[in-house]
Amino acid sequence: MARYVAGILGTGAGSATLPIFSVYSAAAVSFRLREAAVFNTTTTASREKLARLTTAGTQGAAQTEGPFRAAESPAASCTAFTTHTGGPTITDLLGAMPMGAAIGSGTILTFYDQALECPVGTANGIGICPQGTGQVADVHMIWDEG
Repeated sequence: MARYVAGILGTGAGSATLPIFSVYSAAAVSFRLREAAVFNTTTTASREKLARLTTAGTQGAAQTEGPFRAAESPAASCTAFTTHTGGPTITDLLGAMPMGAAIGSGTILTFYDQALECPVGTANGIGICPQGTGQVADVHMIWDEG
């Protein structure tokens, strides 16, 4: 099983219907989310949520997925995206991610013993979504494939 990470410094602000960051399964490969993190880049408090996405919507720019073990891992099959411009279907709340009113304030959710599994299929993902007014944030997600 290979482990990957993707992130971005300074997402778009997003909204309650537009995730600021997401990872989607491939057509024949699912993933297990191990960690999701979000950190404020402003001095305005915000509350994000980790949620399942069951449609692609209009995904933002593709991000670079990096393997933990570059010499031993194949390229990632699953894909990471920055702020969506068209809303996907957002379902289950998987975790609250508050960001205090200070630069660098944030939340790291870890799921190492019991990872959050995302089903196979390019319309299935997990995203970080604002609850209310979104803020620009630094984010990363770590997942396993295979």
